[in-house]
Amino acid sequence: MTDTRTAEPALAAAVAAGAAGVSVRDLADLAELNQVTDLLGTIWGRAANPPVTIELLRAFTKAGNHVSGAFEDDRLVGACVGFVHAPAGHALHSHIAGVSASAAGRSVGFALKLHQRAWALARDLPEIVWTFDPLVARNAYFNLAKLAARPTEYLTNFYGPMADAINGDHDSDRLLVRWPLHDPTVVRACAGDPAPAAPAAGAVRALDIAADGSPVPGRLDGAVSLVAVPRDVEGLRTTDPEMARRWRTAVREALTGLLDDGGRIDGFDRAGWYVVRR
Repeated sequence: MTDTRTAEPALAAAVAAGAAGVSVRDLADLAELNQVTDLLGTIWGRAANPPVTIELLRAFTKAGNHVSGAFEDDRLVGACVGFVHAPAGHALHSHIAGVSASAAGRSVGFALKLHQRAWALARDLPEIVWTFDPLVARNAYFNLAKLAARPTEYLTNFYGPMADAINGDHDSDRLLVRWPLHDPTVVRACAGDPAPAAPAAGAVRALDIAADGSPVPGRLDGAVSLVAVPRDVEGLRTTDPEMARRWRTAVREALTGLLDDGGRIDGFDRAGWYVVRR
């Protein structure tokens, strides 16, 4: 008899991989794990000091944790690494995922996450948890709309200075999200029906964006509040690092202020707003 709890995730993962033109599989072979460290080191601009080492990946796989790769023919173009989250048997913490620039824009990241979801559910782990930089608009839309993950906590300067090609020497604020894998909204999102949060009529702009691209703080007293993010913070870190730092502070103050006052991040609108509801 087919187990419907694992059949749907496996099918959704296969469909996503086919649409992205890749095959996604679990990795444990030493040569393939070396490819993962090389790929992630290239993406983060840390070839000499990759975000994960071969020794750590080897230990993760031996201990039964998650390491997967997306392949185009025999070439690794994406990878995802996670470990079991405390309390034991409750969730998977997805530590890092990355896609080669050569495969960008093809939903390879979506295929990797759906493979990870199927992996977790096959092991009776009902939830995946991870963090992302709240300033990166495309990642906010991917996580909150395309995957329907739920933000639960704002983490200020979580990793400290990272000094890589993506983060530079800026503070590493993160949003912690939880992905309840059997939730109907998540199931629909994994089937290609994203869950964008449409701003409500009368929403207050807690943080707006000026014509010159700078942040404009607003009111934090709305029943529904909108918090803008810069259109391309990664570009700003190169062209105008001081402006990027202003955005970090402004988004941090707006989101933490709203969350501390009982707000809940309800999603991310593709126009570039977090939607926060009381």
